[in-house]
Amino acid sequence: MICFPNAKINLGLHIVGKRPDGYHDIETLFYPIPIQDALEITPSEEKEHTLTRSGIPVDAPVEKDLVMKALRAMQRQVAIPPLSIHLLKKIPFGAGLGGGSADAAFMLRLLNNYLQANLSTAQLEEIAATIGADCPFFVRNKPVFATGIGNIFEPVELSLKGYYLCLIKPPVYVSTADAYAHVTPARPAKSLQEIVRMPISAWREWM
Repeated sequence: MICFPNAKINLGLHIVGKRPDGYHDIETLFYPIPIQDALEITPSEEKEHTLTRSGIPVDAPVEKDLVMKALRAMQRQVAIPPLSIHLLKKIPFGAGLGGGSADAAFMLRLLNNYLQANLSTAQLEEIAATIGADCPFFVRNKPVFATGIGNIFEPVELSLKGYYLCLIKPPVYVSTADAYAHVTPARPAKSLQEIVRMPISAWREWM
């Protein structure tokens, strides 16, 4: 079985406060975009699960790949026979596009279908939340208003169908921790929930 994990963009990002645990409270709008990895699973004759990767080099050992983390998380729910897994990486790193989170969430969805485990969307989101803050977003994969540390979601009626999106990714990796360290948290004059209801022509001023 094969699936195609897609990226997301943040429409606006307000860092509204710093938490006692060192993380930041944010408000943002996650929107899925059609830039995709490819993730395939097939039965294996090996005794253990195996993961191979191609495309953009992944700077992490296989055992720490979020795809394997998702597999282990699912394995705590249902028995999984040995699998051969291949990940074709096309979503760039270090750009807030959520590629790793997408791979993990789509792996959960893929396994749920492959194993006919019949886990509900809510159950898959609960498992995804143990992997990463924005992993649950990719379970439903629909636009949401995100708060907390980017893990509390509220559905948003938004479609950019008919618009062109130009995504520019320079050859620079930005550490999330470093980026947040240089921001002074503040409440915005307008919430993104208000801004997104404005005409798109007004977003350049407010978003």
